[in-house]
Amino acid sequence: MRWKASLTMVSPVTESVKIMHFKLMTALSLCAGIFLSSTAQAAVEPLDRVAAIVDNDVVMASQVDERMASVRQQFAQNNTPAPTDSELRSQVLDRLILESIQLQMGERAGITIDDASLDQAVQQIAARNGVTPAQFRAALARDGINFSQLREQIRREMIINRVRQRRVRDNIQVTDQEVRNFLNSEVGKYQTSADYRLAMIVLPLAENASPSEVEKVGRAATDIYRQLQSGADFNTLAASRSAGDTALEGGELGWRKAAQLPPPFARAVDALEIGGVTQPMRSPAGIHILKLLDRRGGEGQMVEEFHVRHILIKPSEIRSEGEAAQLTQRIYDRIKAGESFAALAKAYSEDPGTALNGGDLDWVTPDAMTPEFGEVMTTTPENTLSRPFQTQYGWHILEVLGTRNVDMTDEMREQQAINLIRSRKYEEELQTWLLQIRDEAYVEIKNG
Repeated sequence: MRWKASLTMVSPVTESVKIMHFKLMTALSLCAGIFLSSTAQAAVEPLDRVAAIVDNDVVMASQVDERMASVRQQFAQNNTPAPTDSELRSQVLDRLILESIQLQMGERAGITIDDASLDQAVQQIAARNGVTPAQFRAALARDGINFSQLREQIRREMIINRVRQRRVRDNIQVTDQEVRNFLNSEVGKYQTSADYRLAMIVLPLAENASPSEVEKVGRAATDIYRQLQSGADFNTLAASRSAGDTALEGGELGWRKAAQLPPPFARAVDALEIGGVTQPMRSPAGIHILKLLDRRGGEGQMVEEFHVRHILIKPSEIRSEGEAAQLTQRIYDRIKAGESFAALAKAYSEDPGTALNGGDLDWVTPDAMTPEFGEVMTTTPENTLSRPFQTQYGWHILEVLGTRNVDMTDEMREQQAINLIRSRKYEEELQTWLLQIRDEAYVEIKNG
């Protein structure tokens, strides 16, 4: 059985991944000894070694080996040839180094994921797979996946997502002029057209790179494109050559609207047949090759809006994640006992835009909200209180007051434009930021 897990907001880079992607890579293995002689003299044989020193952390060889085994298993499940050992080891080590840097940034920023938040995330994964938490654990056991290790890997992924939220996404601004330009552009006019499922190979190249460096990376991109035109496997080349955040997943980006792509990329993808690849294209982050995996939609459709109100409780320096969850639960219990939702929203909600209105968000669409909020909103019946749930902003309770189907409106088009521009900027800024933190970190790779 295959399992899907989605923890990102966003994550604008993938919509779902196999649960095997979340198998925990061993953090540190202790050295152990074995008795080697019948005379009771003992010698200690190290079972692990340091693969890289990363600032104040280390990446162990066992982590690299286990991650490589997991990636190879994914390639085998997809009946795809894997890269060579040296290529795969280099890619995996780079990924683990980047993860270590981000986890250390999270630790310095005081970002923690308590058990209540982690339980909520596991419940969401189980719900997305259409099973209860108990059924989810039983299925993991049948597949030989350790549940405790899985929880810890999910914790790591959540910390990394919050680091990216604070350091990248929260700093992205979208101006009114950008929205107007977008809506008047060719791409903006067909934002309701087809969705594309894409994979990408990216070769990093700084915007101010020297001519010799541009030529070198350009030759490498042309070589990859020629191999693809000759029948080489895209997943294998992505895993061995790409510097993208999803390289080890074959470069898979998931579903994207044309408007989420830079206009030259959108035009190139729109001209492809399914299975086709673009020629190498330059961006501020590097040189890209995109593959069109699938296409869907393209016709206008009615959109469902929800009249919803909510209460938001945020963790802070003086309130932990667990305390925020507990306060939200107490408010939920009070509403269920008959107290006024609006009165409690005015007294407790930390959403400054809605608290004074009793938490009323008015009419909204799912794509205007975070994925977690949108999912709960669309699955909660009218006039029913949701259970407490978590997004990147904190803990929420919501109530759906009504639903309606409407045609696309100017206001909604503007909100879609803001979301798509922000998503596109995030993906571009994320790649640049990852290159920056890698360059600024102290990294010593150990050989042998």
